[in-house]
Amino acid sequence: MAHAVMLDAQSLGPAVDLSPVRDQVGHLTVYDKSTAENARERLVDADIAIVNKVVLDAQTLAALPRLKLICVMATGLNNIDMDTASARGIAVKNVVGYGTRSVSQHTMMLILALANRLPRYQSDVLHGQWQQSDFFCLQDHTTLELAGKHLVIVGQGELGSAVASLAEAFGMRISFAARPGNAAADQRPSLDALLPDADVLSLHCPLTEATRHLIDAERLKRAKTSLLIVNCARGGIIDEHAALDALRAGRLGGLGIDTLPSEPPRDGHAMLDALTEPLNLIVTPHNAWITPEARQKIIALTADNIAGFANA
Repeated sequence: MAHAVMLDAQSLGPAVDLSPVRDQVGHLTVYDKSTAENARERLVDADIAIVNKVVLDAQTLAALPRLKLICVMATGLNNIDMDTASARGIAVKNVVGYGTRSVSQHTMMLILALANRLPRYQSDVLHGQWQQSDFFCLQDHTTLELAGKHLVIVGQGELGSAVASLAEAFGMRISFAARPGNAAADQRPSLDALLPDADVLSLHCPLTEATRHLIDAERLKRAKTSLLIVNCARGGIIDEHAALDALRAGRLGGLGIDTLPSEPPRDGHAMLDALTEPLNLIVTPHNAWITPEARQKIIALTADNIAGFANA
Protein backbone atom coordinates (compact mmCIF):
# COMPACT_ATOMS: atom_id res chain seq x y z
CA MET A 1 0.00 0.00 0.00
CA ALA A 2 0.98 3.60 -0.48
CA HIS A 3 3.23 5.71 1.70
CA ALA A 4 1.58 9.02 2.59
CA VAL A 5 3.21 12.06 4.17
CA MET A 6 1.20 14.75 5.95
CA LEU A 7 3.23 17.97 5.95
CA ASP A 8 1.32 20.34 8.24
CA ALA A 9 -0.94 18.39 10.59
CA GLN A 10 -0.79 21.16 13.19
CA SER A 11 -2.80 23.41 10.87
CA LEU A 12 -5.84 21.25 11.65
CA GLY A 13 -5.67 22.14 15.32
CA PRO A 14 -5.84 19.87 18.35
CA ALA A 15 -7.62 16.56 18.95
CA VAL A 16 -8.06 15.45 15.34
CA ASP A 17 -8.22 11.68 14.76
CA LEU A 18 -6.08 10.71 11.77
CA SER A 19 -7.12 7.04 11.79
CA PRO A 20 -9.47 7.36 8.75
CA VAL A 21 -6.43 8.36 6.66
CA ARG A 22 -4.16 5.74 8.27
CA ASP A 23 -6.69 3.08 7.32
CA GLN A 24 -6.35 3.98 3.64
CA VAL A 25 -2.54 3.87 3.34
CA GLY A 26 0.24 1.45 4.12
CA HIS A 27 2.18 4.00 6.15
CA LEU A 28 1.49 7.57 7.22
CA THR A 29 4.30 9.91 8.23
CA VAL A 30 3.07 12.99 10.05
CA TYR A 31 4.86 16.32 10.45
CA ASP A 32 3.30 19.05 12.56
CA LYS A 33 4.55 21.74 10.19
CA SER A 34 6.81 22.03 7.18
CA THR A 35 8.28 24.75 5.04
CA ALA A 36 8.23 24.83 1.28
CA GLU A 37 11.99 24.25 1.45
CA ASN A 38 11.98 21.04 3.49
CA ALA A 39 8.83 19.64 1.87
CA ARG A 40 10.91 18.18 -0.95
CA GLU A 41 13.11 16.01 1.29
CA ARG A 42 10.14 14.93 3.40
CA LEU A 43 8.20 13.82 0.31
CA VAL A 44 11.03 12.05 -1.48
CA ASP A 45 9.68 8.57 -0.65
CA ALA A 46 6.00 9.51 -0.66
CA ASP A 47 3.34 8.26 -3.03
CA ILE A 48 0.81 10.65 -1.51
CA ALA A 49 1.37 14.16 -0.19
CA ILE A 50 -1.22 15.46 2.27
CA VAL A 51 -1.00 19.20 2.72
CA ASN A 52 -3.00 22.18 3.88
CA LYS A 53 -1.06 25.39 3.22
CA VAL A 54 2.52 24.30 2.41
CA VAL A 55 3.52 25.46 -1.07
CA LEU A 56 4.36 22.70 -3.55
CA ASP A 57 5.88 24.57 -6.46
CA ALA A 58 7.15 23.38 -9.83
CA GLN A 59 10.71 22.82 -8.59
CA THR A 60 9.53 20.71 -5.67
CA LEU A 61 7.17 18.59 -7.76
CA ALA A 62 9.83 18.00 -10.41
CA ALA A 63 12.06 16.46 -7.75
CA LEU A 64 9.43 13.91 -6.67
CA PRO A 65 9.12 11.25 -9.41
CA ARG A 66 7.38 8.82 -7.03
CA LEU A 67 4.55 11.19 -6.10
CA LYS A 68 1.18 10.17 -7.54
CA LEU A 69 -1.40 12.09 -5.50
CA ILE A 70 -1.65 15.38 -3.62
CA CYS A 71 -4.48 15.65 -1.13
CA VAL A 72 -5.13 19.24 -0.11
CA MET A 73 -6.87 19.50 3.27
CA ALA A 74 -8.69 22.65 2.15
CA THR A 75 -10.78 23.91 -0.74
CA GLY A 76 -8.27 26.33 -2.26
CA LEU A 77 -5.50 24.99 -4.50
CA ASN A 78 -3.43 28.15 -4.85
CA ASN A 79 -0.47 26.59 -2.98
CA ILE A 80 -0.09 23.83 -5.59
CA ASP A 81 1.53 24.34 -9.01
CA MET A 82 -1.38 22.77 -10.86
CA ASP A 83 0.22 22.99 -14.32
CA THR A 84 3.30 21.08 -13.19
CA ALA A 85 1.21 18.52 -11.32
CA SER A 86 -0.88 17.91 -14.43
CA ALA A 87 2.16 17.67 -16.68
CA ARG A 88 3.75 15.10 -14.37
CA GLY A 89 0.57 13.04 -14.03
CA ILE A 90 0.10 13.87 -10.34
CA ALA A 91 -3.56 13.91 -9.31
CA VAL A 92 -4.66 16.74 -7.02
CA LYS A 93 -7.75 16.41 -4.84
CA ASN A 94 -9.21 18.96 -2.42
CA VAL A 95 -12.03 18.91 0.13
CA VAL A 96 -15.21 20.98 -0.02
CA GLY A 97 -18.21 21.47 2.19
CA TYR A 98 -16.45 20.46 5.39
CA GLY A 99 -16.99 23.81 7.12
CA THR A 100 -20.46 24.77 5.93
CA ARG A 101 -22.12 24.59 9.33
CA SER A 102 -19.14 26.07 11.15
CA VAL A 103 -18.70 29.04 8.79
CA SER A 104 -22.42 29.78 8.50
CA GLN A 105 -22.69 29.75 12.31
CA HIS A 106 -19.72 32.13 12.56
CA THR A 107 -21.25 34.39 9.91
CA MET A 108 -24.51 34.66 11.83
CA MET A 109 -22.55 35.32 15.03
CA LEU A 110 -20.89 38.30 13.35
CA ILE A 111 -24.20 39.57 11.96
CA LEU A 112 -25.90 39.29 15.35
CA ALA A 113 -23.00 40.90 17.22
CA LEU A 114 -22.85 43.83 14.79
CA ALA A 115 -26.63 44.26 14.77
CA ASN A 116 -26.63 44.49 18.58
CA ARG A 117 -23.55 46.75 18.60
CA LEU A 118 -21.73 44.25 20.80
CA PRO A 119 -18.25 45.78 20.27
CA ARG A 120 -19.49 49.23 21.31
CA TYR A 121 -21.44 48.08 24.36
CA GLN A 122 -18.66 45.79 25.54
CA SER A 123 -16.28 48.73 25.33
CA ASP A 124 -18.73 50.90 27.29
CA VAL A 125 -18.98 48.32 30.08
CA LEU A 126 -15.20 47.88 30.14
CA HIS A 127 -14.72 51.63 30.56
CA GLY A 128 -17.31 51.99 33.31
CA GLN A 129 -20.10 53.77 31.45
CA TRP A 130 -22.81 51.33 32.55
CA GLN A 131 -21.57 51.46 36.12
CA GLN A 132 -21.93 55.25 36.11
CA SER A 133 -25.22 55.42 34.19
CA ASP A 134 -28.20 57.39 35.54
CA PHE A 135 -30.47 54.56 34.35
CA PHE A 136 -30.49 50.77 34.50
CA CYS A 137 -29.33 50.33 30.90
CA LEU A 138 -27.26 51.94 28.15
CA GLN A 139 -28.90 52.94 24.87
CA ASP A 140 -26.26 55.09 23.24
CA HIS A 141 -25.77 52.88 20.18
CA THR A 142 -28.80 52.15 18.04
CA THR A 143 -29.25 48.43 17.47
CA LEU A 144 -30.78 46.69 14.46
CA GLU A 145 -33.65 44.21 14.69
CA LEU A 146 -33.01 41.64 11.97
CA ALA A 147 -36.64 40.63 11.39
CA GLY A 148 -37.80 42.15 8.12
CA LYS A 149 -34.36 43.45 7.20
CA HIS A 150 -32.77 42.78 3.82
CA LEU A 151 -29.76 40.46 3.69
CA VAL A 152 -27.83 40.49 0.41
CA ILE A 153 -25.50 37.55 -0.12
CA VAL A 154 -22.73 37.38 -2.70
CA GLY A 155 -22.20 33.69 -3.44
CA GLN A 156 -25.06 31.22 -3.69
CA GLY A 157 -23.01 28.11 -3.13
CA GLU A 158 -23.27 25.78 -0.17
CA LEU A 159 -22.07 28.41 2.31
CA GLY A 160 -24.18 31.28 1.07
CA SER A 161 -27.25 29.07 0.98
CA ALA A 162 -26.62 27.86 4.54
CA VAL A 163 -26.34 31.44 5.79
CA ALA A 164 -29.59 32.27 4.02
CA SER A 165 -31.37 29.42 5.84
CA LEU A 166 -30.14 30.64 9.22
CA ALA A 167 -31.05 34.25 8.44
CA GLU A 168 -34.56 33.25 7.38
CA ALA A 169 -35.07 31.89 10.90
CA PHE A 170 -34.59 35.47 12.12
CA GLY A 171 -37.21 36.71 9.67
CA MET A 172 -34.80 38.36 7.25
CA ARG A 173 -35.51 38.94 3.55
CA ILE A 174 -32.83 37.27 1.42
CA SER A 175 -31.44 38.23 -1.99
CA PHE A 176 -28.55 36.63 -3.82
CA ALA A 177 -26.50 38.88 -6.06
CA ALA A 178 -25.43 37.81 -9.53
CA ARG A 179 -21.99 36.26 -9.76
CA PRO A 180 -19.39 39.04 -10.03
CA GLY A 181 -17.73 39.04 -13.40
CA ASN A 182 -20.66 37.30 -15.07
CA ALA A 183 -23.59 39.53 -14.11
CA ALA A 184 -24.73 39.98 -17.72
CA ALA A 185 -25.39 36.24 -18.14
CA ASP A 186 -26.83 35.79 -14.64
CA GLN A 187 -30.56 35.97 -14.02
CA ARG A 188 -30.11 37.22 -10.45
CA PRO A 189 -30.03 40.99 -9.71
CA SER A 190 -26.64 42.65 -9.76
CA LEU A 191 -24.92 43.68 -6.56
CA ASP A 192 -25.19 47.31 -7.64
CA ALA A 193 -28.97 46.93 -8.01
CA LEU A 194 -29.35 45.29 -4.59
CA LEU A 195 -26.87 47.27 -2.54
CA PRO A 196 -28.84 50.51 -1.95
CA ASP A 197 -31.63 48.54 -0.22
CA ALA A 198 -29.37 46.15 1.72
CA ASP A 199 -29.33 46.22 5.52
CA VAL A 200 -26.73 43.45 5.78
CA LEU A 201 -24.21 42.26 3.19
CA SER A 202 -22.52 38.87 3.58
CA LEU A 203 -19.70 37.75 1.28
CA HIS A 204 -19.22 34.07 0.36
CA CYS A 205 -17.46 34.23 -3.00
CA PRO A 206 -13.89 33.35 -4.02
CA LEU A 207 -11.23 36.02 -4.46
CA THR A 208 -10.77 36.55 -8.19
CA GLU A 209 -9.96 39.48 -10.41
CA ALA A 210 -13.71 40.11 -10.64
CA THR A 211 -14.17 40.16 -6.85
CA ARG A 212 -10.99 41.92 -5.71
CA HIS A 213 -12.12 45.09 -3.90
CA LEU A 214 -15.69 44.24 -4.88
CA ILE A 215 -16.73 46.42 -1.96
CA ASP A 216 -14.84 49.64 -2.56
CA ALA A 217 -15.30 53.31 -1.77
CA GLU A 218 -17.66 53.90 -4.70
CA ARG A 219 -20.01 51.07 -3.79
CA LEU A 220 -19.97 52.09 -0.13
CA LYS A 221 -21.21 55.54 -1.16
CA ARG A 222 -24.30 53.88 -2.69
CA ALA A 223 -25.12 51.83 0.39
CA LYS A 224 -27.14 52.77 3.46
CA THR A 225 -25.04 54.39 6.15
CA SER A 226 -26.45 51.73 8.50
CA LEU A 227 -25.25 48.81 6.35
CA LEU A 228 -23.55 45.90 8.15
CA ILE A 229 -20.89 44.03 6.15
CA VAL A 230 -19.57 40.57 7.00
CA ASN A 231 -16.70 38.89 5.16
CA CYS A 232 -16.02 35.23 5.93
CA ALA A 233 -14.67 34.62 2.43
CA ARG A 234 -11.24 36.02 1.55
CA GLY A 235 -9.31 39.14 2.45
CA GLY A 236 -9.17 41.54 -0.46
CA ILE A 237 -12.80 41.16 -1.52
CA ILE A 238 -13.39 44.23 0.62
CA ASP A 239 -11.18 47.28 0.24
CA GLU A 240 -10.50 47.22 3.98
CA HIS A 241 -9.11 50.75 4.07
CA ALA A 242 -12.14 52.21 2.29
CA ALA A 243 -14.47 50.28 4.61
CA LEU A 244 -12.58 51.47 7.66
CA ASP A 245 -12.74 55.08 6.46
CA ALA A 246 -16.52 54.73 5.99
CA LEU A 247 -16.92 53.17 9.44
CA ARG A 248 -15.00 55.99 11.10
CA ALA A 249 -16.99 58.61 9.21
CA GLY A 250 -20.35 57.13 10.18
CA ARG A 251 -21.08 56.03 6.61
CA LEU A 252 -21.12 52.32 7.51
CA GLY A 253 -23.04 50.70 10.34
CA GLY A 254 -20.68 47.86 11.16
CA LEU A 255 -17.99 45.57 9.81
CA GLY A 256 -17.12 42.00 10.72
CA ILE A 257 -14.24 40.20 8.99
CA ASP A 258 -12.66 36.79 9.43
CA THR A 259 -9.95 37.23 6.82
CA LEU A 260 -7.22 39.68 5.85
CA PRO A 261 -5.23 39.89 2.59
CA SER A 262 -2.08 38.53 4.27
CA GLU A 263 -2.35 35.84 6.95
CA PRO A 264 -1.13 35.71 9.57
CA PRO A 265 -0.81 39.53 9.54
CA ARG A 266 2.76 39.59 10.84
CA ASP A 267 3.31 43.13 9.59
CA GLY A 268 0.08 44.35 11.17
CA HIS A 269 -2.95 45.82 9.44
CA ALA A 270 -5.07 48.94 9.79
CA MET A 271 -8.04 46.78 10.83
CA LEU A 272 -6.13 45.42 13.81
CA ASP A 273 -5.04 48.91 14.86
CA ALA A 274 -8.65 50.09 14.65
CA LEU A 275 -9.83 47.54 17.23
CA THR A 276 -8.76 49.97 19.96
CA GLU A 277 -11.15 52.62 18.60
CA PRO A 278 -14.85 52.97 19.54
CA LEU A 279 -16.13 51.34 16.34
CA ASN A 280 -18.68 48.65 15.53
CA LEU A 281 -15.86 46.46 14.25
CA ILE A 282 -15.05 42.76 14.76
CA VAL A 283 -11.95 40.98 13.46
CA THR A 284 -11.66 37.23 13.99
CA PRO A 285 -8.45 35.28 13.15
CA HIS A 286 -9.65 33.25 10.14
CA ASN A 287 -11.28 30.76 12.49
CA ALA A 288 -14.83 30.57 11.15
CA TRP A 289 -14.10 27.01 10.01
CA ILE A 290 -12.56 25.55 13.16
CA THR A 291 -15.30 23.64 14.98
CA PRO A 292 -14.04 20.15 15.96
CA GLU A 293 -16.70 18.62 13.72
CA ALA A 294 -15.50 20.57 10.68
CA ARG A 295 -11.85 19.76 11.28
CA GLN A 296 -12.60 16.07 11.68
CA LYS A 297 -14.65 16.12 8.49
CA ILE A 298 -11.56 17.30 6.61
CA ILE A 299 -9.85 14.05 7.58
CA ALA A 300 -12.87 11.96 6.59
CA LEU A 301 -13.05 13.66 3.18
CA THR A 302 -9.30 13.30 2.67
CA ALA A 303 -9.58 9.58 3.41
CA ASP A 304 -12.40 9.37 0.86
CA ASN A 305 -10.17 11.09 -1.71
CA ILE A 306 -7.38 8.57 -1.14
CA ALA A 307 -9.79 5.64 -1.37
CA GLY A 308 -11.35 7.04 -4.52
CA PHE A 309 -7.96 7.47 -6.15
CA ALA A 310 -6.87 3.95 -5.21
CA ASN A 311 -10.04 2.47 -6.66
CA ALA A 312 -10.06 4.53 -9.85
